[in-house]
Amino acid sequence: MTVTSMATEEASLLAPVSHPLDPLTAEEIAAASSILRSEQQLGARVRFETVVLYEPDKKAVLDFQPGGAVPRSAFIVILDNDTASTYEAVVSLDERQVVSWKHIPGVQPRVMFDEFVECEAMVRADPQFVAAIRKRGITDPSLVMVDPWSAGNYGYEEEEGRRLVLARCFVRSSPSDNGYARPIEGVTVVVDLNSMEVVRVDDYGLVPLPPEDGNYGAEFVGKFREDLKPLDITQAEGASFEVKGWGVTWQKWHLRVGFTPREGLVIHNVGYEDKGRVRPVLYRAALSDMVVPYGDPSKDHYRKNAFDAGEYGIGSLTNSLTLGCDCLGEIYYFDAVLNDGRGEPFVIPNAVCMHEEDYGILWKHTDWRTNQTEVRRSRRLVVSSIATVGNYEYGFFWYFYQDGTIQQEIKLTGIINTAAVPEDENPKYGTLVAPQLVGHIHQHFFNFRLDMDVDGGNNSVYEVNTVTEGPGPDNPHGNAFYAQATPLATESEAQRVVDPMSGRYWVVSNPSVMNSLGRPVGYKLMPGENILPFAHPDASIMKRAGFMQKHLWVTPYDRDETAATGPYPNQHPGGAGLPEYTKNDRSVDNTDLVLWYTLGYHHVPRPEDWPISPVAYCGFSLKPVGFFDTNPVLDVPPSANHAHCH
Repeated sequence: MTVTSMATEEASLLAPVSHPLDPLTAEEIAAASSILRSEQQLGARVRFETVVLYEPDKKAVLDFQPGGAVPRSAFIVILDNDTASTYEAVVSLDERQVVSWKHIPGVQPRVMFDEFVECEAMVRADPQFVAAIRKRGITDPSLVMVDPWSAGNYGYEEEEGRRLVLARCFVRSSPSDNGYARPIEGVTVVVDLNSMEVVRVDDYGLVPLPPEDGNYGAEFVGKFREDLKPLDITQAEGASFEVKGWGVTWQKWHLRVGFTPREGLVIHNVGYEDKGRVRPVLYRAALSDMVVPYGDPSKDHYRKNAFDAGEYGIGSLTNSLTLGCDCLGEIYYFDAVLNDGRGEPFVIPNAVCMHEEDYGILWKHTDWRTNQTEVRRSRRLVVSSIATVGNYEYGFFWYFYQDGTIQQEIKLTGIINTAAVPEDENPKYGTLVAPQLVGHIHQHFFNFRLDMDVDGGNNSVYEVNTVTEGPGPDNPHGNAFYAQATPLATESEAQRVVDPMSGRYWVVSNPSVMNSLGRPVGYKLMPGENILPFAHPDASIMKRAGFMQKHLWVTPYDRDETAATGPYPNQHPGGAGLPEYTKNDRSVDNTDLVLWYTLGYHHVPRPEDWPISPVAYCGFSLKPVGFFDTNPVLDVPPSANHAHCH
């Protein structure tokens, strides 16, 4: 195994900028924060929620030529803790000045990591909290883990306008113990993050701590299985991809890698080279938002609804990946340069991993008459990142296949959220995973924003269902069925749910580009495992995460419409994002359009998910439909057999 990185931490500080979509460097983040702080005379109690590239106009990006001027601006979100006010700014790094400054009333920016740290320290020291845990036999507050969850929005007048989190607490038996094995049930600390003070301590009554440890680390396992032989991935001649800055070419794919603190991994400018021309497929693809609604209505568990991107910033919680563990083979790493709450840059080394994987058979046929066999092996390019959000881990894997397929796969692992129950209780809204320890039923909903660009800017979208032909003269034997394509011309028509019983998928086509058969070229969105929410339509979470109600949304491109939940879902009462974007029922026919795909993973916990969950998978694919004139991988060469068999 070998590894190449885009930069060391020191080199990242001055990484050269060669393209308008290159993420901000550490030097640019520091400069943008300094310019804004100086011009607006920002006080000491100001937090920088976001400092990211202000992406240029799409036309300017598409018209960009290598070696041309690279305009650079930063988009910044500010929270003033003294006034509880939120501001947005755009800073021109070329002109070194603030070009816009706007107050955004009535919103709460996402909870920042430094607030997590400060909140935990403050809760541990609070006398009310210390008294509450002493009643439960906990005498050492330093062993308490504090997970701050956004308070959401339930219309409580006393919470209006305050920046609140509900601190949910667990206790370790030692500094390296898995604290999630012992939730401090019945105690929740309500914290105002602006004033960094405890508003109240809610005590719902004593529930004993679960009796068993839940440790999973190597130091606790002891004896490992001994029959696992080494499996090495080697590429003696190196990887087949080429990297220039943030740009990647592999096989016939061309793409760019990006990264933001809210979205995490971003894929830009995806195209496939065909007959000497790079044909565009996607302009931009990224996680738009996600939410994890829980199904227990008791105590304060009903308020467990985590928007892991919009409320916390899944990019800022990204792991630094490890060779041989997270990534295997000939690896190329991209570092992520982000900002802390004071506007200073910090680097997550190895935030994005890229490598090739063998993926079995690409195509094969044996002619039994001649006994001649032709077979080709499939290979895919993997671009991935993994984030830890409290107890859960989420891996986001973009796969690019030689045949023009793009796949997004989410890998869910980590530790389930736990609660304690009395010894004789059989929980209705969850599963016992250990004595007196329950994992509540919950769901994970992800929405991906896919800015489509299928062979050019103007696209249309069709829903395809397979239909049974009724009996009659055209179907005398009753065997007929066919694929029926229905145009989705407006935003309301394009709000759809999956239907596996009809083989439903959606095609994005370019009506102005024909293939050799005289049909419009296209790409289809193929759903994978999916589900709808079970919360009641009147529930707070259904209003705040309205995107969950439909699996497909389609909108005309608007650079300001970037998140399925709107820019500020934290404590928002609801209605923002896709429900608001689509209320005017705009046309999505033959225009620059955006697909928003929602996928849901349904999790009824099992004892096998404890103390740490094996990886679960969900995702979707984009596949060419008439985009090529024929099978595009006929030119993949036969494999040479370098394997050694025992």
